[in-house]
Amino acid sequence: MKESVGVVETRGLVASIAAADAMTKASKVSIKEFRFVGSGLVAVVVAGEIAAVQAAVDSGRQAADKIAEVVSCNVIANPHKEVEKLMQRGDA
Repeated sequence: MKESVGVVETRGLVASIAAADAMTKASKVSIKEFRFVGSGLVAVVVAGEIAAVQAAVDSGRQAADKIAEVVSCNVIANPHKEVEKLMQRGDA
């Protein structure tokens, strides 16, 4: 079974660390990437089963929102292989 992917993007490092902590504590997901996007934006990418990823993203958003601005959140239930390649290259 292919893993789902979830992303929480925040403005600031501390909020993204709080999001990552909440995400991994909320459900069985693994952190795939912690990306410094630029201009203070930081994205945390997790992967796992769809229900776990959705719960993790919800928890991460709530935790980060207490500290700083949450710019965006998204869950991709069944990423296409081209999207997976893009994320592995770091072009996303």
